[in-house]
Amino acid sequence: MAQALDPAPSATDERPVPSPAAEAPQPGRTRTPMCFVVDEESSIRHFLSLVLHGLGIDTEEFPSGVALRQAKMLRPPDLIFHNISLESTDAIESVVALGKRGFHGPVQLMSNRGAAVLDHVKNIGLQHKLNMLPALKKPFETEAIARIVQELKLGTPAAVATRISLDEALEKGWIEFWYQPKIELRKKQLAGAEGYARARHPQHGIVLPSAFMPGASEANVLKLSELAIVSALKAGNNFAKLGVNLRLSVNVPVSALVKLPVAELVRAHRPQAEKWAGLVIDVPEEQIVTDLALANDITKKLERFNVKLAIDDFGRGFSSLARLKELPFAELKLDRSFVTDCGTDKVNAPLCKTVIDLAHNFGSVAVAVGIEKAADAIALVSMGCDYGQGFLLGQPMPEERFTSLLRQRAATQGRNLPEAAQRAPEKQPA
Repeated sequence: MAQALDPAPSATDERPVPSPAAEAPQPGRTRTPMCFVVDEESSIRHFLSLVLHGLGIDTEEFPSGVALRQAKMLRPPDLIFHNISLESTDAIESVVALGKRGFHGPVQLMSNRGAAVLDHVKNIGLQHKLNMLPALKKPFETEAIARIVQELKLGTPAAVATRISLDEALEKGWIEFWYQPKIELRKKQLAGAEGYARARHPQHGIVLPSAFMPGASEANVLKLSELAIVSALKAGNNFAKLGVNLRLSVNVPVSALVKLPVAELVRAHRPQAEKWAGLVIDVPEEQIVTDLALANDITKKLERFNVKLAIDDFGRGFSSLARLKELPFAELKLDRSFVTDCGTDKVNAPLCKTVIDLAHNFGSVAVAVGIEKAADAIALVSMGCDYGQGFLLGQPMPEERFTSLLRQRAATQGRNLPEAAQRAPEKQPA
């Protein structure tokens, strides 16, 4: 399945990603790694950028080798992805020019052309003393890019040991929110986005919640949850200025949700679009089923402000299936353990189908989380799943990057953006 948008946990929960570079800088590294992406196809450039951003690597895109060769390289890249087009002379001229510049970083060639052409360009690079990686044959998937980053040690296993306190991250303004596209599976269209917390540490780079949530106090979890809601509302307003009215989602634990003045936050920060798509708050299944009366009360209070609840990680406790009709929810999010290999696994496939049917029977929609394989996405469409999220469909990315891609998407579709959209989006605390 193609990327639906040419492009993290409750504010407190997160899926692991393979060796994110900026989360695990090499000794002495104090900046986020940079990668140049050269390809005449904008969709390929955007796809690679999305994957690399998800791994904590900044990118700069070039539509041709000519554009790369003309660049001043004010910030030398740590890695270059360079496509070999039908006119392989463009790539050849690039590797020759890089050799003359004394570029020492790795060069990753990629193409759908034959092995002979790939080897020819690679050998020319070697002759010019470039660090030429094994050529990458198109088409390729996310995992191939992650392996390259791992093998180059742009990220190291030391990231797992990185620990910072949520208290310090909040106090010093390191917290920001990245947004992952939510895709309407049957139409392959962007339908929304989910916000995930990140900490931008001055030494460690981008840090996941697994590094700052353990041991967090209830007061700090409450602050983070409020920041997640406010950031999503402001981001929705920025996206609306582009003429894109998206329903955004955030994860908030029930313990924080009952204490937060959600209605006041929405009134103060909600997008001013005439038909605001609303906000979805994801609540873990195990938290919401323990007090159905409380869940109903919260839902009724929030619905007046176009804020709805979604049950996250559904299916871990099958004892709750019989009580589903009592639960107030707008979305049912399939636990990723069901989604993984649902296209081939004889156990996961019927489980996914059962949860999807349950969601529909109670007037809700089903959202599959953690889609990483095309076979699983295709299977979910055949099962009638409504929406999907996952690395196959789009990586979490900084709001500025998400906004930039929406602009590019609008330009590709020939739409004129509102005048306000020409200005830079309001920045979140970083």
